[in-house]
Amino acid sequence: MTAPLLAHATEYGRMYARSTTEEFSVPSITTVIGQQAHSLDGWFSYMGASSLAADPELPAILGSPAKVRQAINKASKSAETYRDAAAARGDRVHTYCEQVALRALGRPHRMQEYREELAANGEQAFAARFDEWWELYRVEPLAPEITVWNKTVGYAGTLDLVARINGRICLIDYKTKGTTRDGTVKALDDKVVMQLTAGMKAEESLVDPVSGEWEPWRYGDNPMLLAVAIGETEVRPMRANPEILKHHWWKFCALRRVWEMSADVTAAGQALLPVAPPVFAAAGSVPADSGSAMTSTKLA
Repeated sequence: MTAPLLAHATEYGRMYARSTTEEFSVPSITTVIGQQAHSLDGWFSYMGASSLAADPELPAILGSPAKVRQAINKASKSAETYRDAAAARGDRVHTYCEQVALRALGRPHRMQEYREELAANGEQAFAARFDEWWELYRVEPLAPEITVWNKTVGYAGTLDLVARINGRICLIDYKTKGTTRDGTVKALDDKVVMQLTAGMKAEESLVDPVSGEWEPWRYGDNPMLLAVAIGETEVRPMRANPEILKHHWWKFCALRRVWEMSADVTAAGQALLPVAPPVFAAAGSVPADSGSAMTSTKLA
């Protein structure tokens, strides 16, 4: 996926600016959603244990404590390695999908180049399945990789695609997924509904990032929200249930408030301060004021 020009990585998460000459001012949609608690402790433990058990050098290193420590250290990083590899794969697939839309719009594209990049990484099946879905659903792209803004709540984000399918305006978010043991694409997370709902609730869309030109959001009037899971064996589009969108919107607004409070706490300064040892005064005297140090009188 092409990195949005106005997005910035900060200590408060990913944030957006109004133009290339302005400071970032609002969090991204995914940063807001990331305020929701989501523990991966079990998965991290499993990945570490699996990596160590599958290490082909394990039998040869069991007699060496130093080599065992090295193997454990390597295994402890397996979850991060897997996550980073999956993210890189997702970026390649998203970029290819964007190029397909650009070609369909008659705009400059590098579709063949990115398809070859997928093939070089053994990921050509993702492109093949995506092409099949694109043709089967007769996707008519309107705006790929479009950045949106909501001033009222205070957030921004970039939608993968706005398109027309069977005469209906659709807001689309791609998710690159692995394959289950039965050969189907893995299930999508319900959080994607919150992500799409926040996109639908945008108030503006970007026209020119350099000049900071924006226009009123044109696609928020009852679009279909589609989460599209792209796998090596199939592409499975899932429609957000329109009956529950309001609940996901309320939750998103609450998480936006949580992000703001967390940012305020971070900006407020150091939370814990050192304490000096108590200063004990002589018997009968008034305890000295030692500023931040603890003070007490001597017990009779």
